[in-house]
Order: sequence, then structure tokens, then C-alpha cells
Amino acid sequence: MKQTRRAVLRGLAGVTVAGPVVAAPFIARAEAMWPAKPVTIVVNFPAGGLTDGIARAFGQAVQQATGQQVIIDNRPGASGNIGAAQVARANGDGYTFLHTVSSTLVQNRAMFKNLGFDPDKDFVLVSGMSSGVLPVVVHKSVPVTNLKELVAYAKTNKVNFGSWALGSSAHILAQHLNEKFGLSMEIVTYKGEAPMWQDMGAGSLQAAMGSPQAMNALLVKGEIRPIAAPSRVRAGKLPDVPTTIEQGFTDDAFVVRGWLGLAAPAGTPKEVVKRMSDLWVAAADSEPGRRMMESFGLTEKPMPHEEVTADYETLKASLIPMIVALGIKPE
Repeated sequence: MKQTRRAVLRGLAGVTVAGPVVAAPFIARAEAMWPAKPVTIVVNFPAGGLTDGIARAFGQAVQQATGQQVIIDNRPGASGNIGAAQVARANGDGYTFLHTVSSTLVQNRAMFKNLGFDPDKDFVLVSGMSSGVLPVVVHKSVPVTNLKELVAYAKTNKVNFGSWALGSSAHILAQHLNEKFGLSMEIVTYKGEAPMWQDMGAGSLQAAMGSPQAMNALLVKGEIRPIAAPSRVRAGKLPDVPTTIEQGFTDDAFVVRGWLGLAAPAGTPKEVVKRMSDLWVAAADSEPGRRMMESFGLTEKPMPHEEVTADYETLKASLIPMIVALGIKPE
């Protein structure tokens, strides 16, 4: 009996040892076959803005390259937290991704008491691309042509300043203007750019900030007037608009830097992350990718997985203290 029992135990041990050996090639084959079914990219802002436009164009390129359908699922709300939380809870099997802005993963942690997810633990960054220059504009009824004139105007007139999300670069810039110059501009937060520009066209906002393409219809109609490019370089689509630095606004809050990020749930296989990163970077050179980047005035190519992961740490170190310093209370 003892020998029999030992034999049984040896047999069970053999099964235990053999399990991973057998499973490893199977897992490797499954990852090599990726994608074997449709891929969903959750966009945590409404259709019509920069985040959505790039996701759709790049998703089309990924679909063309892999032969598998790429589904764009818009889940706006709570400054991007609703869509991000949905992806954070998804299986890390390589078939669900999040396309978002850096503020969702960086600024929001200082803006909300409960995000519904952990930006650092629940995601792995796949790729990231500079969101480009996001001009500050005013409604045609506001008689100003530069940022200094807007400050002077806001001291004696009511100004509603549009922001596409709580804690966004637009929010930071407007809040810093309030703090630095003793203004009381009302910062109006939206679920994305599209509804913000609708209100701007209706005249309920006096100022706002966002992507050139998303505001283009209002620019063409003459409903809005660009007054500053909060960047170190001028906007390619609006080369005559001076930067904030050129206008003497040199504080870090007036020089916007951020990116559009593609992320996957934590636990997504490294091989899949690498493959999707390569596909996303290559999408910038595809026909739909080039057209969309040109329409939004974007010139910088996407960063691969390793690069955006390192830049994420840099962004956190610079932006989080900035929000804390502005005294914005978490909701």
C-alpha cells in the first residue's frame, strides 16, 4: 500500500509539473493568433471630438491590418471615469482597450475622491500620441483678440469658460487664470468636446479651449475667434495665433502638454500589448490615420508601449502637483 500510495503521489506530481509545460505552448499559440475575434475600443468621451476621431481612424487601420473588426464603443461621463472603469473591469484577454486622454489617468486622481479604478494598477499603457496644440478661443461677441485682453474683459464681465472634462488642460488653464489674476470665470465642465462646442456656437460660453478640428465648423462660420495657443509652438492649423509664451504667459499651467492614450486592462499578455502597440504606431502612416491627423493638425507620431509608459511617470510628476497647488477640491 505504501508503494502504491507513493506511486499515486508521484503520478499526481507528474501531472502538476506537466500542466504548465503543456499550457505554455497553448497560451503562446493563442497569443500568436491574436486577434482571433472582434476587438472593442472603449472611448470614454462622446463621438465628434479628438479622442473619438483618432480612435476611429486608427481602429480602421488596425482592422485593415488584422482582418478583424474593431468596434468603437463610446462611454462618456464623469470626466472619462465611466468608460475607464468599464475597461478596468474587463478581462485582460486582448480584446478590450481604452482610448482616452492623459487627464483620465493623471489629473482625475486629484479631481475625484473615488475614480472607480486605479490608474496605475488597473491598466497597462499600449501607446500614446501628443494631443497637439489646443487653442483658446472666444465667442464672436467677446471683444478681445489675445489672452491679456481676455483677462481684462473677465474682470468686469461674466465669462463662462468651457472645459471638455473636469481636471482637463482647459480646466487647469482657466483655473490658473482665475487664481493668478483674481478673476471669477465660471468653468463649465462637459462630457467631451462635441457638446462644449455646441454651447459655444449657441453663445452660452464666452471662452473655451480644444482641438482645431472639433471647433473647425465654428471657425469657418466666424462664430469664434482664436486668441492663444497654449503651447511652445503655434498650431499648424492656426499659424497666425501667438502662443501663450509669446504673449507673456509663461507659467507651466499655460503651456499645455498631454496625450491621447491607448490602454489595456492589467494582465493583458505582453505579446498582445506589443502587437497592438506596433499596430497603433503604424496606424499613423495609414491612409485613414494620416487623414485624421492632418484634420486635427497633429504632427507627432504615436509613442510605443515603452516610451509612453515612461512619459506617463513624467506627466504625473508635473501635473498632479499643479492641480493640488490650484486648490481644486476633489468631487
